Amino acid sequence: MSLDITPMVPAGRQVIQSYGSGQFVISGVRLTGPMLVFPERSLAWNVTQLEGLTGDDFAVVIGADPKPEILLLGAGSQGALLPADLRAQLRAAGIIAECMNTGAACRTFNVLVGEDRRVAAALFAVD
Repeated sequence: MSLDITPMVPAGRQVIQSYGSGQFVISGVRLTGPMLVFPERSLAWNVTQLEGLTGDDFAVVIGADPKPEILLLGAGSQGALLPADLRAQLRAAGIIAECMNTGAACRTFNVLVGEDRRVAAALFAVD
């Protein structure tokens, strides 16, 4: 089952239209598996699980231009806590990281994109 969460967004920005069944629909494109989503592009995220994430797993986010000010981590169907050392590493790079379930991360991404904020989402797919 997919939930439609399409908001109004500025021209040229992506929106996460739905998520579920291991997939996302982002600006009309169906994508499978973990994703890194920026306002202007989406990339497959080569991770398998939340546990053990390191700063290297966020190298694309840290090196993005423009760099997001906020990173939303969609942890799957359940919320989770980002390890303090990883949160500190992202903060040192100028990025505030918030971890929540994937649905909340998708909805929050859309709201922040609608406000034209510099945001990225690192999303684990949910069934």
